[in-house]
Amino acid sequence: MLCCICKEKKATVHLTQIVGDSVQKLDMCEECAREKGLDDPTEFALADQVLGLGAAQALEQAASGGEVKCPGCGYTQSDFKKSGRLGCARCYETFYAGLEGLLRSMHADIRHAGKTPRSAAAPSPAATDQHKQLAQQLEQAIAREDYEKAAQLRDEIRALKAREAARLGGKETA
Repeated sequence: MLCCICKEKKATVHLTQIVGDSVQKLDMCEECAREKGLDDPTEFALADQVLGLGAAQALEQAASGGEVKCPGCGYTQSDFKKSGRLGCARCYETFYAGLEGLLRSMHADIRHAGKTPRSAAAPSPAATDQHKQLAQQLEQAIAREDYEKAAQLRDEIRALKAREAARLGGKETA
């Protein structure tokens, strides 16, 4: 990614500003960032700024054995300390030892235990079983030419689908 100001050098400084609902991102080379006053003369690591002094050293000690490099993207421990971001999904595995303490201090746990978005929710197993059972009964009623029973079962299937769709926030189920 090129610098958004000079459009010549590689962007190494990434600034994200959020004001209300507006998000602005700037990707600059170090030179342009310095000219705009966005350099850090003290060179404090982001981990130290967020978690207090010594956090970056704790991350380094967790690696214990030199510079660890992610096999997926080539990101190093020092890259993470400078940017405060990981390079790819494999970085979480590669830097796990250092991240565990960091995540615990920031979030009190290392596992996400949030809600499942409605769009990702699946129909309940009971509703799925009930749907299969009703569909089977419907086929049998049609085979017996019991059309009143078939119509009743069809309506039950529609009602079940509507209840599941409402439970899942409007998403139709099978």
